[in-house]
Amino acid sequence: MPTSVAMHMSDGLLNAPTSILFGAIAVLGLVFATIGARRDLDDRTAPMAGLVAAFIFAVQMLNFPVLPGVSGHLLGGALAAILVGPWSGALCVTIVLVLQALLFADGGLTALGANITNMALIGTAAGYLVAVLLRKIAARNKVGLVAVAFIAAFCNTVIASLGFVLEFAIGGDPAFALGGVAATVIGVHCLIGIGEGVITALTVGAVGAVRPDLVHLLRGTSRPLVLKEAS
Repeated sequence: MPTSVAMHMSDGLLNAPTSILFGAIAVLGLVFATIGARRDLDDRTAPMAGLVAAFIFAVQMLNFPVLPGVSGHLLGGALAAILVGPWSGALCVTIVLVLQALLFADGGLTALGANITNMALIGTAAGYLVAVLLRKIAARNKVGLVAVAFIAAFCNTVIASLGFVLEFAIGGDPAFALGGVAATVIGVHCLIGIGEGVITALTVGAVGAVRPDLVHLLRGTSRPLVLKEAS
């Protein structure tokens, strides 16, 4: 069945018209992300965005097992969005996907638009929206921030996998039953989402413990993040 680890689709998995369509969607989404990122980034946050992109690139090279013969790795959308915002986060994940496709052939070049749409656009937006909905919990204390990061990352992974299912429904191989493809992809990514959630929660928690002012999600909250109770 045509599934891939963490949705890095290869060349030929989608037909040419579908690849072109989602390539155009990716370009349009990145134009809006670039405009939004220009408003968000400054001398303090720009280096943070670079560090986030480098971290995601490094961690995506490490796979973790989810089933016998099946492994997954970090997508990074929720992590990037929580730390540097949805616009910059989408660009961070896009940079990682482009480098992986060009340097390591991890994801086909013709499928790059679809991969960017799923992981950099849909995944990042979904993770950020979930995190924003739960921002009051995240602002309470470190436990709240870690819990929200886990939930957002899990949702990011599962919702991004729905993008794969949609694209396969439009331009995938009709020899494979869509129901079977959807069940397999979504089921596997529910398991990957647990690993994604753990990595994201640990990373966001570590940053929040040291520099909560650098966590984009906590901007504008009514009170600063409480890290520990005074003795």
